[in-house]
Amino acid sequence: MAYETILYDVTDSVATITLNRPEHYNALSFDALKEVNRAFKNTRSDSAVRVVILTGMGKGFCSGADLTEAGIDPDTFDIKEALRTGLNVLTVQIRALEKPVVCAINGVAAGAGASIPLAADYRIASEKAGFIFAAFVNIGLIPDAGMTHMLPQLVGVSKAMELLLFADAKNRVSAEEAHKLGIVNRVVAHEDLMAKTETLARKLAQMPTKTIGLTKRALYRAAHRSLADSLEYEAQLQSIAFGSEDFREGVMAFLENRDPVFKGE
Repeated sequence: MAYETILYDVTDSVATITLNRPEHYNALSFDALKEVNRAFKNTRSDSAVRVVILTGMGKGFCSGADLTEAGIDPDTFDIKEALRTGLNVLTVQIRALEKPVVCAINGVAAGAGASIPLAADYRIASEKAGFIFAAFVNIGLIPDAGMTHMLPQLVGVSKAMELLLFADAKNRVSAEEAHKLGIVNRVVAHEDLMAKTETLARKLAQMPTKTIGLTKRALYRAAHRSLADSLEYEAQLQSIAFGSEDFREGVMAFLENRDPVFKGE
């Protein structure tokens, strides 16, 4: 099945999904999100696939939702429905897939692009990678794609709040800091990222896949609050933020390459 915005390959029981919009730092357009969701659905039904690698092409892993895409108008666009049928589906698919998912973070991960790796079971970062968690608040939105559920579980509520408010483009979380905080499992030399990720994936492909799937189910079920609850609550709050004047200003500033002037409205 052909894809236009991602690359999909299966070798040695390992499916590799590569976000392939490097000229946009792999920002998730509507089409790209549909395709990556379709790819994950394929991995679930394909018995030849025992491990999934998710990575990005070029300098960035993923810069989040594509804010330049036509049709994103707060007056007409239903952000709740978009989240429920797009990003939320991707987060749930990664977590619910009863096969290990390894995220190879090749560059900067921002906004929802920083949420997605958190859903993976194992995260390997290039030394050139980094996280911009404050990409949401910087344009007047709340974190989504499961960020409010997953990040506090990794770093604690207090640190998560700090990262979500202040970890911006100027103060992004480096790969080494992310490792110290427990956000990523391992940091490797940039040129070794895919080779080491593939070695790990091939090892996982030789392990008892069903057992790994059941382990995933048990671990993620054990969280004090369900991911579904967090996703739904995010969608409700995001609809409020999406209609705010600060979001309008944040997007305009982003598109005009200037600093935003927020008014708290």
